[in-house]
Amino acid sequence: MSHTLFAGRRMGIAQESLRESIAHQREELMDMLRGPLQRLANRCQPVWSDRTKLDAMLLDALKSLPYGKSLYALDTRGIQISSNAHADGLKAQDFGRDRSGRPYLNQVQPCFGALLSEAYISEKGNRPSLTAIQIVRDASGDVLGFIGTDFDLRDLPLTGRLYEEPVYWRQLKGDPSIRETVFHQNRVESAMDRQIDTVLRVVEELMAYHGIYHVMLHFSSSRAVVWVKEDPYRYRLLDIDALIDPNICLAYPKVPYPEDALVPVESLGAVLDSFSALRFMDDMFYLRTGTLNIFNGVVGLTFSCDGSHYVPFGEFLAADHAFWTNSP
Repeated sequence: MSHTLFAGRRMGIAQESLRESIAHQREELMDMLRGPLQRLANRCQPVWSDRTKLDAMLLDALKSLPYGKSLYALDTRGIQISSNAHADGLKAQDFGRDRSGRPYLNQVQPCFGALLSEAYISEKGNRPSLTAIQIVRDASGDVLGFIGTDFDLRDLPLTGRLYEEPVYWRQLKGDPSIRETVFHQNRVESAMDRQIDTVLRVVEELMAYHGIYHVMLHFSSSRAVVWVKEDPYRYRLLDIDALIDPNICLAYPKVPYPEDALVPVESLGAVLDSFSALRFMDDMFYLRTGTLNIFNGVVGLTFSCDGSHYVPFGEFLAADHAFWTNSP
């Protein structure tokens, strides 16, 4: 199996994990809504043809509907037959509105119960939103229409755990225009290239003993962006003058290497030295940017063709020179 195919399959696994996380969250949201919406449909059925009573029913129901922003009734064609019920009252301007083209009605409509739409950007608020559609039937079982209730994603209680990024090898293609011209370019020696050994030893010291847990080395532009464990919400930009001066270590207090880091401290030097090897491996195909995060154990690589890899550090260290010369 080629490494490209292998990376593609790993990418598929990662995407599936993300989809599963989203699906689980949607199921939990729907569990909260299913009962209240069904009860509302049962209450609205007798007054479906009386707009005044239907409006009053929707306005009252909104008070007990968890996190609903608005409620409205639609006929089977997607035409609104009620006012919009909002927390601040009824708004009649959407009566008669054709919602059949909206994302939540372009999906398969529920034959029974309710369905939650995929997230979309709302037309008026211009924000990520969801809509739940509940079917309404008469006493004989014929479909009268639907009740719609809109939600801003920001208002919903996201009860699921934070999505955990799978640590798999991923390969991503970059800008096609850069890829097409790669055979017409050559690496130009940068200030970092000329002093790369000093730069890498300074970076290794900062990561091993001074709390820097994520580094992004831009070899062509001779700079680094770093994140420090004691101040994780702000990045710091180090230019070439800082990177070649070991005195920079005095600006960062000495701290123990994190016990929960996935990258062992003794592997830092090997990863950074591999960056150097990839930078100089070929005048045409070479490393432009290398990143390392010790907590998720992932090495990021962007090459001259703008192709990128995100690789678990152990697999990165195991790949030989021939692998990379055929890879970007």
